[in-house]
Amino acid sequence: MADDKKKAAKPAKAAPKGEPGKPRLGRVLAVDKKKWTVTVEKVNFIKRHTKARAAGKESGILEKEAPLHISKVALWDAKANKGSRVGVRRSKDGKSRERVSRATGEVLG
Repeated sequence: MADDKKKAAKPAKAAPKGEPGKPRLGRVLAVDKKKWTVTVEKVNFIKRHTKARAAGKESGILEKEAPLHISKVALWDAKANKGSRVGVRRSKDGKSRERVSRATGEVLG
């Protein structure tokens, strides 16, 4: 497999289908550990065509956020201004662990 194909398969924040080079940012709303998926706010919308089953229920085309595979999502590093791989190191007190950006070495919040 060529190197350019590998780079296109791993976008920075979340996988926009039409624009592989442009990351989309959003908060993580839900994580499903069994299916290895995350739901990110304002990313990966799907359309559901629904009928009104009961009185007061909405019908028509509804947009909702669908889950993404966890490999398509990265933590955003504001200093590097891109998605970053994450490492773990001990904090200065030695009791807790902190997540660290591999690109800059800064602590990620």
